[in-house]
Amino acid sequence: MLKTGSKAPDFLLKDKNGNEISLSEFAGQKVVLYFYPKDNTPGCTRQACAFASAYDEFRQKNVQVIGISKDSVASHLKFAEKNNLPFILLSDPERDAIEKYGVWQEKKRCGKVSMGVVRTTFIIDENGNIEKVMPDVKPDTNAAEILALL
Repeated sequence: MLKTGSKAPDFLLKDKNGNEISLSEFAGQKVVLYFYPKDNTPGCTRQACAFASAYDEFRQKNVQVIGISKDSVASHLKFAEKNNLPFILLSDPERDAIEKYGVWQEKKRCGKVSMGVVRTTFIIDENGNIEKVMPDVKPDTNAAEILALL
């Protein structure tokens, strides 16, 4: 996993509408980049809705919120529409950004070991450097913790 102070790797991924988005497009503003396991699961839905509820506060601080998972563009569109998500969701089925940020890891659940996305949030500064790494975040409190840090 990437460390605080390192350069945030750029990526080019499709959003919920199929538009290509790169991290470098947001140079000059802070970015909250959060990786989550799967659309429409209880924890991921709570986390996304918490970011949606706080979205106006993030925008007032000139902070861009971006969520990334392996889900398809179509899945993201349904997820965003169902939950009124105003921020960017990016589809990474090939795990390009997921691998670059080191969040594809071994996970243990109910005694089973598998590979998957570890719920992790990165705060990236205006110069594209990682200001804070938050591994294994809690879905319900992640957005509020970030606002408190900002």
